[in-house]
Amino acid sequence: MKHNLIIRTITGIAFVSVMVCCILWHPLSYAILFATISALTTWEFCSIVNRRMNCQINRVITTVASVYLFAAILAFNANISGSEIFIPYLLTLVYLLISELYFKENNTLLNWAFTMMVQLYVALPIALLNTMSFVSAGMPDGTPGAVYTPIFTLSLFIFLWVGDSAAYCFGTWLGRHRLFPRISPKKSWEGCIGAFVTAVAVSQLIATFQPIASTSTPLANHMAWAGLAATVTVFGTWGDLVESQLKRKLGIKDSGNILPGHGGMLDRFDSSLIAIPMAVLYIYTINQLMII
Repeated sequence: MKHNLIIRTITGIAFVSVMVCCILWHPLSYAILFATISALTTWEFCSIVNRRMNCQINRVITTVASVYLFAAILAFNANISGSEIFIPYLLTLVYLLISELYFKENNTLLNWAFTMMVQLYVALPIALLNTMSFVSAGMPDGTPGAVYTPIFTLSLFIFLWVGDSAAYCFGTWLGRHRLFPRISPKKSWEGCIGAFVTAVAVSQLIATFQPIASTSTPLANHMAWAGLAATVTVFGTWGDLVESQLKRKLGIKDSGNILPGHGGMLDRFDSSLIAIPMAVLYIYTINQLMII
């Protein structure tokens, strides 16, 4: 038990350190990091369903499609390319559907279902991080542009990390009422409330000290940051439960073993796969309200 805790702690510190450094250092390191995460998570998902559901998903092309979607949304949001950048991705999805017609003895319906699911459940949420990382801004010559703004993406993961730690601590100390015993017997209402309060408190620290709190950005005040933390924490909890349900249906304990003590990539990013789209929606809504 003690040995496992040490391994888990070392892996966790190394994992968080790499993510923080890559996000803050440069847009290129950010892009490489999350393109790799998208590839590994997609490959892991396809491997699991191929093994447990007797599917024959084309892991190579499906993984390439996921990475391309991330790159395409990055290029679009960074004003590097126009919407034509998405055409190869759409053609790839069409290929993945049509190609099933030419394979005999394939479990076609499941192949189609899980191929599209991994794009919706894994590839799209990770790719949507780009809409948080690149903030639209006018260039000196008056042309539209985008500025790499890592604070939003980093904050999302900070809220998930501190919320997860707080949920564990509060759940261990005070947990009496089960949140969703049918899916996750260990989760408690007390832990979730502790995670919510802790994440909101951390958001107020970020709102106080981060350098871009101004009226020109969507998260321009403490209340807006609190709302983002609340959104990430609530939907992050649902994301965790979604993956728990998925593993129960597939009959597995962990999605993989790539991260010693933490399981697989799906285990590590389960909360974010639901939290990211809702955080993007929240920021977009706040931005629209500012415009109005």
